Amino acid sequence: MQYSDIDKRKQAFVFELDDVIYPEKDYLFQVYYLFASFLEYTDLIDAKVATNLMVNTYLAGEKENVFEAVKAQFNIDEKYRVNFYHLLLTVKLPLKLLIYQRILEMLQEIVVDRKKIFIVTNGNPAQQLNKIKQTEWHGLEGYLTCYFADEIKPKPATNVIELLLTEHGLQRRDIVMIGNAGADNLCAEACGVDYIYANELITSNK
Repeated sequence: MQYSDIDKRKQAFVFELDDVIYPEKDYLFQVYYLFASFLEYTDLIDAKVATNLMVNTYLAGEKENVFEAVKAQFNIDEKYRVNFYHLLLTVKLPLKLLIYQRILEMLQEIVVDRKKIFIVTNGNPAQQLNKIKQTEWHGLEGYLTCYFADEIKPKPATNVIELLLTEHGLQRRDIVMIGNAGADNLCAEACGVDYIYANELITSNK
């Protein structure tokens, strides 16, 4: 699927952030590297080994257990949990987050068509804002309107979409939601709006 395949009557595009605009691992893996470097400095732990452990824990589908894995493997102090979660929220990344190329092209086409772009994201608002600030938007920043669903009620609850429609004078038929999680699809279904699975865009061929 490409932008040209989408109904021309759509006036607004609602994107999730993680694994839709950019690969979430690009943020998390940099956090893991920095935390491992911190442990190397404080506890003389091999940073490369610690980083690999965290990455492999994530790849095994255990993202929520990354700190536990490091704690168990290296017997680090529980006090470092605060450091790890603070870093997840506030990290200053060594490298900017890069948008998927197909999504970037789509965003640029939406702007050229003078249609609206919304980021409506689940997750800790402070962390999600930090990700947005450290993404390389290629000048698109001024065209984004962001909503942090957890400030209202996380998707699949429809509250944030209902608010968006009201605040911007849009009808359900005007928007399309683009996501990669079950919560996004369920939210779109409950709202009665069209939905696109982001992978259909990310992996599309021209």
